[in-house]
Amino acid sequence: MEAKFIKYKNLIELQLEKLDLEDAMGRDSQKTVELDQQSVGRLSRIDALQSQAMAQAQQRRRNTLKALLKTTIVRLNNEEFGYCEDCGDEIEEARLLANPVVIRCMSCLRG
Repeated sequence: MEAKFIKYKNLIELQLEKLDLEDAMGRDSQKTVELDQQSVGRLSRIDALQSQAMAQAQQRRRNTLKALLKTTIVRLNNEEFGYCEDCGDEIEEARLLANPVVIRCMSCLRG
């Protein structure tokens, strides 16, 4: 693997580690909200349900991003990384550093 791709692989692996850490921190927020009228009032329960729904949505977002990052690692290993999926031109380095999962150059993205 070329040296320039190693920095992208390290960047992707760092993002995956960060997402795993966020997963661990968000597990409690996704647990089922218990109905206990003694300790939680109706409005507090609604707030807890909303917090749970937001935590679950964040988890889905993290899962999607993880899948994209893992696919990007496969593209790196197959030496397909950094090239536009549509036209085959190189994708700008600044763009890849900002978001390594991109698969189209700006020209193709604009249409």
